[in-house]
Amino acid sequence: MDMDTETYLTLARLAYSALAGGLIGLERTYHGRPAGFRTHTLVCMASTLLMLLAIYQWKLVPEAPLETLRIDPTRMAQGIMTGIGFLGAGVIIKEALTVRGLTTAASIWLTSAIGVVIGMGLYFAALAATVLALGVLVLFRHIEARVPSMQFAQLKIRFPRHQMMAEEALREVIAAHNVGCARLSYFLDREGKTFLYEMVVQSRKIANYKKLAQALTGMEIVEEFSLVPISD
Repeated sequence: MDMDTETYLTLARLAYSALAGGLIGLERTYHGRPAGFRTHTLVCMASTLLMLLAIYQWKLVPEAPLETLRIDPTRMAQGIMTGIGFLGAGVIIKEALTVRGLTTAASIWLTSAIGVVIGMGLYFAALAATVLALGVLVLFRHIEARVPSMQFAQLKIRFPRHQMMAEEALREVIAAHNVGCARLSYFLDREGKTFLYEMVVQSRKIANYKKLAQALTGMEIVEEFSLVPISD
């Protein structure tokens, strides 16, 4: 196998992993999951880099006799990734219904993988991964912002116990603003004085939540409500 073929395979596999991870991430982004487009792409590329290290391990130290060569890159990579896992977990923050820092954790993991292959002499793989990672973090942000996706939020509506709105009527009010609802829960709250509906709502446009909030504000029967977007 000549150098041109190895270079082509390295670039192609990294590109394929970016494509595969990106496609999976797009699906997750569409469904409003915290780990989305860029996160999945970075994780997939990191895994590919480590496999490239294992594939080319015998070419990295050609001067060593085969019978004396004792290289186990998978065990070495496992130890590094375990340590980086703790670092990545440290940048993930959960604030109420919002999870932040997943892309940062993935980029830390990828950066660690790049360091591993640079240490083993796979310079082209490291360079290609670095360029692709920068493209993911900088360019994919704009692509992700333009991808059609569902916007999710948590809605809580409180009514006086004896003046509660029927579920069917409430669903009609929500649907009238192009908002769908799911996972509806019911609570008798505040020593039985109020009735609380709690649900997850979804819409293609975040502006629909503002219209729904304005409609609920104008309803005297509504004692209290909260509409909190769920984002990454």
